[in-house]
Amino acid sequence: MNPKLVFWVPAALRTALILAGCALAGWIAGWVTGLVLALLCMIALVFTQLSYLYQLSNWMDDPQSAKLPDGWGEWTNIFSRLYRMRREDEKNQTELTEWLARFRQAMHLLPDGVAIMDDVLFLEWCNPAAEQHLGLSNERDKGMRVTNLVRNPDFMDYIILGRYEQPLTISFRERKLIVHIIPFENRRQILVTHDATETERIEEMRRDFIANASHELRTPLTVIVGFLEIAAQEGLDAATRAAHLKLMTEQGHRMQHLIEDMLTLSRLESVDYPMRPEAVDVGKLMEQVQRDARALSAGKHEVTMAVEGPNVMGSYEELHSAFGNLASNAVRYTPAGGKIHLVWKEFEGGVKFKVEDTGIGISPEHISRLTERFYRVDKSRSRETQGTGLGLAIVKHVLLRHGGTLQIKSEAGKGSTFIVCLPKTAIVQQQPELALN
Repeated sequence: MNPKLVFWVPAALRTALILAGCALAGWIAGWVTGLVLALLCMIALVFTQLSYLYQLSNWMDDPQSAKLPDGWGEWTNIFSRLYRMRREDEKNQTELTEWLARFRQAMHLLPDGVAIMDDVLFLEWCNPAAEQHLGLSNERDKGMRVTNLVRNPDFMDYIILGRYEQPLTISFRERKLIVHIIPFENRRQILVTHDATETERIEEMRRDFIANASHELRTPLTVIVGFLEIAAQEGLDAATRAAHLKLMTEQGHRMQHLIEDMLTLSRLESVDYPMRPEAVDVGKLMEQVQRDARALSAGKHEVTMAVEGPNVMGSYEELHSAFGNLASNAVRYTPAGGKIHLVWKEFEGGVKFKVEDTGIGISPEHISRLTERFYRVDKSRSRETQGTGLGLAIVKHVLLRHGGTLQIKSEAGKGSTFIVCLPKTAIVQQQPELALN
């Protein structure tokens, strides 16, 4: 039905009924009475309309506190529609608030920085990552020009030139940041920052690893190839040939150990090689580590052992590799006649494996870098002792997989102590025997 008819027909009928009633009263009581009654009805009708308009005006000024009346006539329909519109508006407002809260939460959790600027680069909003990357504060710096807050020449040039097709890489606040500006709407821009510091560090480690591995492999290969070329010549006596074969064998073993350690490191870092925990017999493990250390020492050192702690859950093979590397390092860097003591002991925070030696010790400036791949305090001595430079890196990765930590205490000329700490959760819990009824 036509909306105009819906409104005007009921209004006309109500007016006609009122006038008919007044005419009937005038016919019965006289025309003066009918006119007065009609006037009073019109005044009451106008007053009612004005009252509803006043209440509507109050409600529009403060919809939360004011209440809409039920209304009369067409006002009932008007107030009903306004009430439905208010309910729908409140529902939409609630949904919008929820979506806005989700958006802010998502922006807060993003690892990349996001800052919203207007067309003249005044900051409107930024997430915590942007605050951390660029040193901004959403509360303090809102409404300030971003170029006044981020003092970096390359960033300033990037902003001024306005060539945003390619991202910009800058060094800022001791971080390597990839910055990208994305225009959106007509008068706003999004500044996105990505922290590439860790990626750059990993890439540098990869380059260093390849360079060091190539160098470590090239040296023994050069020796072997050189001796083979000499051996191919005639006139070598048996003693010289035997000496060359001994050196080539040593260099071959060195390459073999290096490759084995590299494969071990690769396996420890691989996500396709998960650890399968088992109950490790620590007594058996310690005896094997002691035997290996004594075999490497060849009777030149006193290697003792004390086992006072419980068994643990973990990988026997990996723990043997870690403990064995620490013990073999103690043997290699302890002069003949020195002492090496291996200890397995429980303490308040868990269990620990300790290797104490009376060796040459380590200066404080080297201790923090000992677990880096191919890092050596004394490169010439490492080659003499047949070290690969990967032993402590293997120890670090084994402990990461077992939730353990490595502590190093050392002083140049006074020996070293390496302590492996495993948490209480690694201890094998003894199951109480069930009592038979």
